Amino acid sequence: MIINKVRKVNQEEEKTKKNTVASDKMIGKWVKCEKCKEIIYKEELHQNLSVCPYCGKHFRLSSRRRILQIADENTFQEIAGDILTKDTLNFDGYLKKVEALKQKTNLKEAVTCGICKIEGEKAVLVVMDGNFLMGSMGSAVGERITIAIETAIQKKLPLVIFCVSGGARMQEGMISLMQMAKTSSAIKKLHDEGLLYISVLTDPTTGGVTASFASLADIILAEPDALIGFAGPRVIEQTIKQQLPEGFQKSEFLLEHGFIDKIVERKDIKQMISKLIRYHK
Repeated sequence: MIINKVRKVNQEEEKTKKNTVASDKMIGKWVKCEKCKEIIYKEELHQNLSVCPYCGKHFRLSSRRRILQIADENTFQEIAGDILTKDTLNFDGYLKKVEALKQKTNLKEAVTCGICKIEGEKAVLVVMDGNFLMGSMGSAVGERITIAIETAIQKKLPLVIFCVSGGARMQEGMISLMQMAKTSSAIKKLHDEGLLYISVLTDPTTGGVTASFASLADIILAEPDALIGFAGPRVIEQTIKQQLPEGFQKSEFLLEHGFIDKIVERKDIKQMISKLIRYHK
């Protein structure tokens, strides 16, 4: 009798465990839209370019998915991939955190650069990734982007940068801030050569990235409802002691005030970029 009871308890526990695992797997296959609160099947979301099919909200995108969406199949060739993070200031726990993120995201840094074709048009493509330390710009990120710009100059190619960033990387202090001047100087050389530079501002693009190369393009595009700015709205309100207008720092507000040239939905962005490259030719 006792043995039978033990078996029954074990069977029930095993059944509960299987049901829990199955439930967790099902939960992992769905995502909730923060804007319209609809529950979306992840595979459906990915097939729709990570755009909510109900309200059109543009979900944040990894650099890997972005490259797959923008670059023609099998044309992307990475450059500057060997430039890695250095802990120049000996910031406690910095490299440990970076290594953990490398394992988690399968990325080496917050930006990936390469040469590719976009609807047949050859270009240098730079894609930032908010999953890696919020896309913050440290020395490695600044160096990778600078090398990408110099490659565009050397090969006489247009430059396309997809920006997403929380700003400067605090673990690198002044070295991080120096990347603003470094990348801006490289962009100046690109402009002097008469080469096209298109920046695409995605959610969020803030801090030192906004204050440097992101804002220096010949043509500035943005995704819908993207947060774009330098300091956060709360900091600005506390500084100027005034309430900010509705939608302040959103791409629609910035378009209205002339900061960006056009808002482009994700499904149209590849075609838009290739058209602009052809027009510039």
